[in-house]
Amino acid sequence: MAETSGTKAGSVTAHRLEGAASVYLRSAAEQSIDWYPWGTEPFELAERLHKPVLIDIGAVWCHWCHVMDEGTYSDPEVTRLLAEGFVAVKVDRDENPEVDRRFQRQVNALSGEGGWPLTAFATPEGEVFLGGTYFPPDDGMGRPGFRRVLREVARLYREEPEKVRQNASAIRGAIERMAEGRASHPTSTAHFVDRIRAAMNESYDPVHGGFGHAPKFPHAAGVEFLLLDAFAQGDARSGPRALETLHRMVDGGVFDQVGGGFHRYSVDEGWHIPHFEKMGADNGELLAALVEADRYESRPRFGEAIRTTVAWASTVLADPAGGFGASQDADNAPGDDGGYFTWSRNELKAALSPETAKLVVRAFGVGTDGRMPHDTDRNVLFRLLSDAELATDTHVSEATVRRSLEAAVQTLAEVRGRRAPPLVDRTPYADINGLFLRAFARASRQAGEPSWLATAQRAADRFLREGYSPEAGVLHRLGSAAVGGHGLLADQTQLALGLVELGGATLEAKYVTAARGLLDLVDREFSTDLGLYRDVAPRLYDGPKVGGVDSPAYPLEDTPNLSPNAAAAIALIRLSSLTGDEALRERAARLTGAMADRLGTAGLFAGGAAFAAAVLDLVPARVVVEGTSPESDGLARAAERAYHPNVWVFRGVPPPPFSLPEELGVGRTGSRALVCFGTRCLAPITEPAALGAAIRSGGRSPA
Repeated sequence: MAETSGTKAGSVTAHRLEGAASVYLRSAAEQSIDWYPWGTEPFELAERLHKPVLIDIGAVWCHWCHVMDEGTYSDPEVTRLLAEGFVAVKVDRDENPEVDRRFQRQVNALSGEGGWPLTAFATPEGEVFLGGTYFPPDDGMGRPGFRRVLREVARLYREEPEKVRQNASAIRGAIERMAEGRASHPTSTAHFVDRIRAAMNESYDPVHGGFGHAPKFPHAAGVEFLLLDAFAQGDARSGPRALETLHRMVDGGVFDQVGGGFHRYSVDEGWHIPHFEKMGADNGELLAALVEADRYESRPRFGEAIRTTVAWASTVLADPAGGFGASQDADNAPGDDGGYFTWSRNELKAALSPETAKLVVRAFGVGTDGRMPHDTDRNVLFRLLSDAELATDTHVSEATVRRSLEAAVQTLAEVRGRRAPPLVDRTPYADINGLFLRAFARASRQAGEPSWLATAQRAADRFLREGYSPEAGVLHRLGSAAVGGHGLLADQTQLALGLVELGGATLEAKYVTAARGLLDLVDREFSTDLGLYRDVAPRLYDGPKVGGVDSPAYPLEDTPNLSPNAAAAIALIRLSSLTGDEALRERAARLTGAMADRLGTAGLFAGGAAFAAAVLDLVPARVVVEGTSPESDGLARAAERAYHPNVWVFRGVPPPPFSLPEELGVGRTGSRALVCFGTRCLAPITEPAALGAAIRSGGRSPA
């Protein structure tokens, strides 16, 4: 009898996924498709059976992945066709980002498409020959039906093997040409920064803020670059455009006005209607950018968004044992599309008093641009009118408006809390946690909230205790040591970046030591002769080496999250200024130069690399606040709230390995602040306003 990949069509054979660590894989365990998890077994089976491999890559937070699972992969005919002609593999892109990166690249080279779900048809050697993204079961939505696709792919693989080989070869050639196009074109970092600034200005949306057209994604690294550029006096437009982008997002439906935190992206140009999943990586980066923006120009809406985003991450994503989860789903049930997050007029009227409901409808634009396209009775809340505008319209004070809205939002949060919530994936991944460490350390210092710093410390301590060793670096996810998880660049560089910020905030040497260890390991294990870091370390990587996963790849562009190479450069720069180790800065300069040589045309997607290049040209600032009096506390608050892209603030003389210029005289009694730019120190300062102005000057003499 012929060997098959499963049992009869329609039977539940997905038992392989029942014990998976991934929430996404476990959610597919009840499907009738005979799914295999990522590994060597399905490819070996496909070789024996002479069948192609279907690779489905998605995530638990992905709306269209749910649609395809609930419609396409639940279709009996699709199940039958897969059982007869394919070996099916299910991949969680959060659990295996290195797998996703390579198959995204291959499918994009073939079709120009990318994203999730990613649907790839591959040979038993792991080479893609056809692919796309979402497929409905039948023809529709401008896409071919998956039944027809499966029949044609099976026929092609069976009857035209030469065409399969040609397709695979064409994809390889396209990827090679893309690599050649990304070859080194030597340039100065100053010229690189100029090009990225110009590209960002060209793509800026002067009407709605942000960059490009719909769908519109947040680009936190790009926003931080523009703030730095304004500080460095690169372009007078940079600061206002960064601030306007964040303000439009915070007022928009892409920000959860009731529960805090940012949704993934906006489907329209005006930030009104989001794709509702909330990603840990996005929120970590946007929280850090908001803190920098609030330091650059304090705005009440920024402060509110910082507090509510911290609250969302601390309550919804955080594990009491320490660490942050990965995401909150967009949907709370099959067929849902934002129902948990949206409101009808009747729901608002039932929850609030008539007067308050009227205020909420006006404040949050109910019935205007936030109406859901598939159900216009449901509304995404966004700030249509400011407190000042509402106060003028209602003839009350802004303070009264603010109190009324705060109470209304609290009531709506309680009502929403009784709805069935979307699933939260609390899997603690190292790269995402690194972004949260950085953001919470910054936010705690800027807002003077020690509990936020304690939350970051619990996360860091858990990763250092359960997932880190000096010899192997940090695991991708906690609890994964038995199934692999070592050797991914983003985990090392982004956790190092977070640990540097945490070390500077707490003055605990263990965080600085671990960050230095991770960055040194990256230099040993991920370096290449291109001067860049590859995404997988050949010696450390312990995942299945199939599908070209161990082939070199160099993550340079923001996606739109900060690229691992840019994270490494920024971590090196910040650690150098914290410890006074110039060798770290020299390493950052070499890496940044190599990125600049290859990213000159990347535009907005090189925001992280441009930030690293620009901050290298700034003299770092170090501030020592002496004394323990209320006056000293006021100086410390002023220093923490003053914007400088590379500043460290210390209460008293820091211990090693934290560094100060040798000629800085400290230790006297009284309340004063001592500010140094590099090795040049200013006269002592005793007034908070003067201290803030000195830090913001960057050491430049007044004009």
